[in-house]
Amino acid sequence: MIIQLKKFGTTLVSRPSGKEALLAFTPILNQINKNEDVVVDFIGVMVLAPSWADEFLTPLGKRFGERLKLQDTENPSVKATLSILF
Repeated sequence: MIIQLKKFGTTLVSRPSGKEALLAFTPILNQINKNEDVVVDFIGVMVLAPSWADEFLTPLGKRFGERLKLQDTENPSVKATLSILF
């Protein structure tokens, strides 16, 4: 499964917004089979705040472990935030 973060916006900031995004996406996450990778695609994301990412990505990392893959992480804001979280 590929999660395109730009569907949540191009500026992803605030803890409440990240938590809301995860809650909205949870029904889809519950349909992922046990062998399927979860790919988070950052293309189109201009700003990724650590607070938003912590609410959205940290639970994904705990839930999917090695099956969680990140792609299109070249944006400086995305790089900086990911270096803090992972």
